[in-house]
Parts: sequence; C-alpha cells; structure tokens
Amino acid sequence: MHDWKNRTAMRSAVIGVVGQGYVGLPLALVFREAGFRVFGFDTDPAKVGALARGESYIKHIGPERVAQAVASGRFTPTTDFNRLSECDAVLICVPTPLGPHREPDNSYIHSTARELAKRLRRGQLIVLESTTYPGTTDGEVLPLLEASGLRCPEDFLVAFSPEREDPGRGDFNTRTIPKLVGGVNEPSTAAAVALYSAGLAKVVPVSHARVAESAKLLENVFRSVNIALVNELKVILDKMGIDVWEVIRAASTKPFGFMPFYPGPGLGGHCIPLDPFYLAWKAAEHGEWARFIELAGEINTRMPGYVVDKVMHGLNQDGKAVKGARVLVLGLAYKANVDDDRESPSYEILDLLDELGARIDYCDPYFPVAHKTRKHDLGLRSVPCEPATFASYDAVVVSTAHDLFKRADLFAGARLVVDARDLVAPLFPGGGGPRVVKA
Repeated sequence: MHDWKNRTAMRSAVIGVVGQGYVGLPLALVFREAGFRVFGFDTDPAKVGALARGESYIKHIGPERVAQAVASGRFTPTTDFNRLSECDAVLICVPTPLGPHREPDNSYIHSTARELAKRLRRGQLIVLESTTYPGTTDGEVLPLLEASGLRCPEDFLVAFSPEREDPGRGDFNTRTIPKLVGGVNEPSTAAAVALYSAGLAKVVPVSHARVAESAKLLENVFRSVNIALVNELKVILDKMGIDVWEVIRAASTKPFGFMPFYPGPGLGGHCIPLDPFYLAWKAAEHGEWARFIELAGEINTRMPGYVVDKVMHGLNQDGKAVKGARVLVLGLAYKANVDDDRESPSYEILDLLDELGARIDYCDPYFPVAHKTRKHDLGLRSVPCEPATFASYDAVVVSTAHDLFKRADLFAGARLVVDARDLVAPLFPGGGGPRVVKA
C-alpha cells in the first residue's frame, strides 16, 4: 500500500477527477495548483475539448486559470477512462439528481464505480464527493469496487468527502472551504486526510464515511427548512399587509439567537432543492418519516406558482388577463451573479406563464440562450437589458437579483414589476418608479 503521507508531501501522486463540472473542475485545478499531476475525466467531448484548448465554460473560473493549467502539462482533460489506471487517487464528482418521483438517482455514481472496478489496481484511493444518502460509500460504491476481486483496505482505500462548492462566493473558495473527510475504515480516512491536506487549507476528519455523508445533508436540510420558514411567513404576512423583508431586517438587529434567511421564487442549484430528499428517502427505508424535510420541500416547491399568482393579480389590477400579456422574467440563474441555472425556479415560472397563455421572454446576459434541461425546453433567447425593453412588457418579474439589474433606470418605464427578491423598491428610496408587487 502506498505511503500516502509521503506521496502527497512529495506531490508524486497522480490524481484523477471524474466529472468536470461546477465541483470537479475547480477541484482538479486546485490540486494542479498544489503541484500534482491531474487528469480531468468527463464523458462530454465538448467539455473536454474546451478544457484542452484552455477555455472555461464556467464564468467564475477564469479561462486564464484553465489555460495556465493546460500549459503546465500537469492537467490533462480526457474522455479516455482507461487512463484511470494511471491515477493513484480518483475523486468522483458526478451528478446525483432526483427521479420523477423525488427518488434518489445514484446511477452516475454506480456507473463510475463500475468503470473504476474494471481498472482498479492495488494502492489506489477512491473518494466519493457527490452528495448522497448515508451508506452509499460503504454500502454501494465499495461492493462495486470489490467486484474487481481486490479488497479494502488490504488492496485499495475508499472514503467520502462532501463537496461544498458555492459558485460566486468571494469569501471562500474550493481551497479555503473546510473539507470533511470520512473513510470506510481508518486507513482510508488517514489516506484521504493526507491527500486533501496537501491541496486544501483545512481538512476535518470524521469517524466514518456515513458521518461525512450525513453532515452534508444536514447542511442543506438546515438551509431548506429555514428558507421554507421565511417563504411561508412571506405568504402569511402578505395577507396581513406586512412586508416580510422589513420584518427580516428588523429581526436581524438582534445580535444573538437569530440568523436571517430570505424568501424567494423557489429553490435552485444542485444542492438545496435535491439533497434533503435523499435523506427523506433513506429515512423511509428505516421506517421513519422526515416530516420537516418533506414539509419544507412542499413549501419551497410551490413558490414559483405563488409568483405566477402574483403576476396574474397584478395584471388583473391593470385590467389585463395573463393570456396574451407580455411578461418578462429577469434572471435564469438560480442565484445572483453566476452562470449556473441548475434547478432554477425561473424555468418553472416561465413554463407556468406559458401554460397560461402569456407571451414570455427572459433577460439574463449570463445565458444568451436558454438551456434545454431535463424538465424544460423554452426555446428562448435573452432580450436586451435596456430600459426601453423593460418598458415594452405588461409585467416584469424579478426572479434573480443579478447586480446588473440593480439600476433604477431599467425599471423607470416599467408598468408592473413583480419582485420576488426585494430588488426594485430599494432603487427608489424616495418613492416613484414602477408599481411593484412583492412576491
């Protein structure tokens, strides 16, 4: 078995990262920048081709960083999974989506593990980073790898280390976010700690892979439940004629015992809309009902419909039906100032408006063309981000609070703004401006 502490100290280990998306690509770059030789594996030839040319398809990862990595000769993007056998450590960063009935879909993890098993060799360390339910690493990945005939920890090592990426953050990044690590046994934990410690600022070992898997889910359940709470309060306080945003600002003046969360048009991104249901599904397998998780999911999932209802009522006050009305949705990204539209509620809002007969458009310079997703195919292109454009619509819906939308002149001529992010009212502190309906 390799001496992982020595190999990582000498930067002699070769690292493979399977999946070159929002998690895998920055991780691969961090290890390359720490002095390791890195293979970036992906099944998408277009992604691999772009990376090989030194191009970045993720906005917050600059092309100069990718170009430098490729030029160094120590970062090799590839679709050739036979090269997994050249890697001493393989980090799995593949998607874990939900199925049509909110059931976990670990098929990408399983297929990657099977590909690895075909090429597994003695001394390798395999680390799963994809978010999943407790027991996946030792109960699913490990048996698939041991189908090779090799055994852990005698022949190879296995651990789990949850990704904690938050695209667009300025205060933390892949290298500085503390890294949880839990192996399926002590030798695996020790090897994974040695590896990550050589590339990341802080590594936090835990007793087992299942603890690390559960910690990641707790992080996202915590956010999901608290966002659901303020989304529910938004609906209740609106009925009372009370502005939930002002209430949150007021409560935030308390210096202890309160943490502000903010309402919105629904949840987006890969983590919060999906991951809590992994735990709920696993809980049901053990005869437990995750009531808080399911309720939070129900509340957050109905927020796009709530926004559309606000559009309908707002148009009605102007004497217009939603059918035939021109409606512009601002933002396809799931959060501000990123080019990440995974699970974005904007898609759901646009689809619902389309079903009601509205003439829909969107504006988001981060997405010149709307992506075709697993659930949505809008077939739209972004309209210009200009005052005259906004003024030409019967209603403008603020779904994503990009900084580039924070201009009073953009909304000065708008007839109706349905604002799910409290973006517009602060632009007109002295009053005036368009009619704003908060959603």
